[in-house]
Amino acid sequence: MLKIVAALYDRMMAPVEASGLTAWRRELLEPLRGAVLEIGAGTGRNLGIYSADARPLVLAEPDRHMRAQLQQRAGGASQVAVVDAVAECLPFEDASFDNVVSTLVLCSVANPLLALQEIHRVLRPEGSFVFLEHGAATDSPRLLRWQRRIEPVWRLVAGNCHLTRDLEGVIKSAGFAVSTIERAPMTGAPPLVRPTIRGVARRT
Repeated sequence: MLKIVAALYDRMMAPVEASGLTAWRRELLEPLRGAVLEIGAGTGRNLGIYSADARPLVLAEPDRHMRAQLQQRAGGASQVAVVDAVAECLPFEDASFDNVVSTLVLCSVANPLLALQEIHRVLRPEGSFVFLEHGAATDSPRLLRWQRRIEPVWRLVAGNCHLTRDLEGVIKSAGFAVSTIERAPMTGAPPLVRPTIRGVARRT
């Protein structure tokens, strides 16, 4: 990601956060307990939401510009580590975490199925994969057509962000059982990225 985009990311997302995205983050992340891995942690928007019982907390971010902001935000927080790692190749042993978190990340990874297989691998049995992602407008054929038209250009200007991924299907293909899932528009976001899914899947 370009340095200027990383620097302005939180400012650009502020209206969306205020319109409900932060509330969704809290709904999903505040209940978490035990060892947590967050993939694509970005600038660390989730850091202040986790409870003190969500420890150790490992924040993986491969983009160096985002990671610099993440490290600054994490500071010297107890049992919080920032690592340079891509979701498709996580440098952790099998069954290392109670929870893995992904918020607005799987749209841009190179290989979402491989990333989810890695998440499945590092989760402990019955561990939870907590997700909040945007994707294909499966309930709106007209919007989905526009997503398909715009996606090639969008990927170039938005850090490989895909608009049409069926992430629920990929989550299931990776061996997860979806416990809860909700679909809702991301208020305040451009129409092309408004369709979201959020919920919890379990390692089976």
